[in-house]
Formats: sequence, structure tokens, C-alpha cells
Amino acid sequence: MDGPLKNLLVVDLTRVLVGPYCTMILSDLGARVIKIEAPEIGDDSRKFGPFVKDYSAYFMSLNRGKESIALNLKNDDDKKIFNKILSKADILVENFKPGTLEKWGYGWKEINKKYPKLIYASASGFGQTGPLKELPAYDMVVQGMGGLMSVTGHPDSEPTRVGTSIGDITAGLFTAIGINAALYDRQKTGKGMFIDVSMLDCQIAILENAIARYLSKNEIPKPMGSRHPSIAPFEAFKTKDSYIIIAAGNDKLFEKLCDVLEISETVTDKRFNTNSLRCENMDELKSIFEDKLSKKNTSEWVSEMEALKIPCGPIFNIKEAVENPQVEARNMVVKAYHKVIGEFRLAGNPIKMSSYEDKNTRGDIPDLDEHREKIIKEFSS
Repeated sequence: MDGPLKNLLVVDLTRVLVGPYCTMILSDLGARVIKIEAPEIGDDSRKFGPFVKDYSAYFMSLNRGKESIALNLKNDDDKKIFNKILSKADILVENFKPGTLEKWGYGWKEINKKYPKLIYASASGFGQTGPLKELPAYDMVVQGMGGLMSVTGHPDSEPTRVGTSIGDITAGLFTAIGINAALYDRQKTGKGMFIDVSMLDCQIAILENAIARYLSKNEIPKPMGSRHPSIAPFEAFKTKDSYIIIAAGNDKLFEKLCDVLEISETVTDKRFNTNSLRCENMDELKSIFEDKLSKKNTSEWVSEMEALKIPCGPIFNIKEAVENPQVEARNMVVKAYHKVIGEFRLAGNPIKMSSYEDKNTRGDIPDLDEHREKIIKEFSS
């Protein structure tokens, strides 16, 4: 891929989701990524479904455009190969349990002495410090411990996990952000640095309204279904055939919305004439809205509201979301190639840059150890 990170070499010591998601972003931005995998086993996610001709679609969706070499970092010969690759690298990304790489001689202090310009990024469950630093973590563990599951779902429902692995993905995103900031810093100082990202920290960082309410008002937020705690109307409403999302975030939008629904009198109703009052009387407002919304299908209401620029939309399933013409127009479904499967479709890069073409293809998907000979030959000189 061409991009702003072209000619940068990333050594990818990651597996499953946090790290591979981060290095996928770096690859999409133009960096060369060499993925170091465990011999015979490879990245754990190679065994995760769904499968296409015995190959993991999960793995393929995160590791397109990378090169793979299998190395055992406890083996002296493999360590020599690894050291040669590392000597020419710009960035090392790893998501082992804290202390693991130190045991193998590749902790930050050792690496920094040998390669002072190298940026070393570590993403782990709880980070490199604190009483929980040595414990493993998975996505749902940090969704639970980070408070996210306490505000997800409906009142009195069982604990509900967010429908995507946001504990892993946010950590991958924050790691990529940290790496790019470190690259800019290196331009000024000539030095690399250590980046320590904790999955749990990242969950705390994205709590936005919930953490603001607790820290400022000492309120402990609870699940509210699709509602927003500070804006109304801002939720899913029933229509004749399904649901519509309506997010009227200010008085002007509320007035437009009431006009579309032919309930103009609601604008001056003392229960609803400010956002604060609407938040206090959400149930009554929802009842009034749904009485009107039940007269037409979602698609009809969406057309009428979009014409007036009222933020709204249907609730799509994954098929509908992926096949949305807007998603298509933004090149958010791209293609990669696998030598056995052939063409494989996957999610694109949401970062669009004026200086670089956002192609609808990505680099090939690597088999385990596929690039061994090529990499050894290149880095032996």
C-alpha cells in the first residue's frame, strides 16, 4: 500500500486482535509489516472461525498485506534472524503478557540500548504497571471491568457485551495513535520510545458521558437501551414495520421533527420545550412519537426526515450495512488475495487522505511462514 508510512518497517509480534488490528492500520497507511509467528502454530486466530476452505476468515480480515515468518524467540538461530530484522525496523508492536519479552531478552531496556531509534509499542490487558499487570485479559473481561457492560443493554436485562470486540479494537486504535505520535517525536529528537497501552485504560477512556456523570454528579449510570442520557429525542422508535433511529440533538431539530410528525403543539408543551425537560419526560415523549410513527414504514419516515436534514436512519443488519450504497461509495469493502481461496472481501480503511489513493485492493493474505526465504535472504546481508 502507498501511504504516509511508506518505507517504515514494522515488526509485528502480535496475535489475535489487539495487536493485529493496530498493525493492520499501519499497513493500510503504507508501512511494511513483517509478522513474526510461532512455528507450526502461528497466530492463535488462524484457528478461529468462520472458515473458508479451512482458512480462518477472522485471521484473514486482520492480516492482509503482511509478510509472515515463523520464529522461535527461545531458539538461538531464530533469534539471530529476528535480531537482523529488528536492526532495520522502525517499530516493534507486541501484545504478550508483561514480562514475557524480557525473559527472552527483548524487553524495552535491552532493545532501547541496541536500537535507540526503535519505537516499541506494547498493548496488554492491564498495562505494564499496577497490581493487575501480570494477569491476562480478553475483550469481555475489560468490557466488564471497564464499566462498559454496566451501561449496555436494557434496564433489568442480564449483562450485555457490546456486539463487537471494542475492548480489543479500542486498544488497537490507541496503540496506532501512540505509534504515529512517537514517529513525529522521533523526527524532532532522533529517539524511539516505549508505548504502554492497557485495554482496561482504553475502556475507561471511552466512557464519555457515563464517567462525566459519575465524576461530576456522583451518579452511577445504568443501562438505558438505545437512549442517550443527556439528549432527547435520541433513541430507536417503533414504526409501522420496524424501527427508526432519531437523534434530534437541539431545539431547532426537535421543531422540524415535530412538524414532520404533524405534532407542532408538542414544541411548546411545557414537558418538552427544552432538551432538559425532554430528558426528564422521555417516556411520555416516546409514546407521542410512536403513536405517529406507527402510521408509516421506516423507509417512508427516513425519506421525509432526510429531506429536512433531521439526523435519522434505519437499523440495518450486517448484510444491509455492508451493501449500503454510502458504504460502497466510501470504499469500505475492499479485496485481498489468498493463493488458495483467491479473492477475499474484507473491511476497508476509514481514513481517507487527499495525498494517497484509497485503492479497493489490499496486499495478499499470508500463509504461516510464507515469506521465510525472502525475508532471510533480504536481511542476511
